[in-house]
Amino acid sequence: MTLLESKFLDLVDVSVRHDWDVSEIVSLLEKPLMNLLWEAQSIHRKANPGYKVQLASLLSVKTGGCEEDCAYCPQSMHNSSDVTGQPDLEVAQVLERARAAKDSGADRFCMGWAWREIRDGKPFEAMLSMVSGVRELGLEACVTAGMLTDEQAFRLAKAGLTSYNHNLDTSPEHYGQIISTRTYQERLETLGRVRSAGITICCGGIIGMGESVNDRASLLKVLANLNPHPESVPINALVAVEGTPLEDLAAVDSLEIVRMIATARILMPYSRVRLSAGRENLSREAQILCLQAGANSIFYGDTLLTTDNPAIAEDRELLSQAGVQVNWDVCDK
Repeated sequence: MTLLESKFLDLVDVSVRHDWDVSEIVSLLEKPLMNLLWEAQSIHRKANPGYKVQLASLLSVKTGGCEEDCAYCPQSMHNSSDVTGQPDLEVAQVLERARAAKDSGADRFCMGWAWREIRDGKPFEAMLSMVSGVRELGLEACVTAGMLTDEQAFRLAKAGLTSYNHNLDTSPEHYGQIISTRTYQERLETLGRVRSAGITICCGGIIGMGESVNDRASLLKVLANLNPHPESVPINALVAVEGTPLEDLAAVDSLEIVRMIATARILMPYSRVRLSAGRENLSREAQILCLQAGANSIFYGDTLLTTDNPAIAEDRELLSQAGVQVNWDVCDK
């Protein structure tokens, strides 16, 4: 960093707030793009120096047959796209995939169960074994499996779980158009249980589901006013899957994703903003803009649960050309 850059960054304000209102956030989302990018990148450079990008791998352990009716999801039993029929993965299979992810360069391994809520008994005991096994490999471990109890959260923390993913998906106002089988308040209560157990939170949403700019701002308001901020904030773009109620929606414009990431970075300076589902539909240039706007984590691997993701070789080339810092030494062993 040059002396001039250092002096400029000294002037950048990265104070953390938890009192944002929707009108402030709408103003950010609607800023001229160049101004928005400048503000977001300035904050990103100050709060997260070095352009370090975390690589996270995501594996579906239990696929399909979910009781929830999420309008975007091909794993819902309410949708004709339900992908039920795949056997649940065993502990050894999951740990084998985790080793492969680590060898490819990932340092966070995320595991998903298509459940409304975590089920006690053998499935939960297997989950605990997977979490502890992933941690023993030297990887961060993240789980997404729906709602959970205080006791389950405590046991996951004891097993070494790094983070629990539980997305809000959209704004409180638009939520009823997307999901009817679980309330927004239940989602917030789940986040509270995770936080109380000492596990970090991975929580974000999806754009491109027919929501307004105000809805996007309202979602970001809820996230940014959590205290503390979620440590990880995935920004997803809808992947419209045949057989779901949202199958006919057009892909969201890539610059809308850039705007969402930039605004999230401004609101939550120190969170990992994760460029997540929908990245397969973005050009290389759009992905680089997302990195410039403040994304500092991507999902890495050929699939995200049941949807496509860019190939590992493509990602390695993209990140190298963008000049971001990744521990490629791990990949080349």
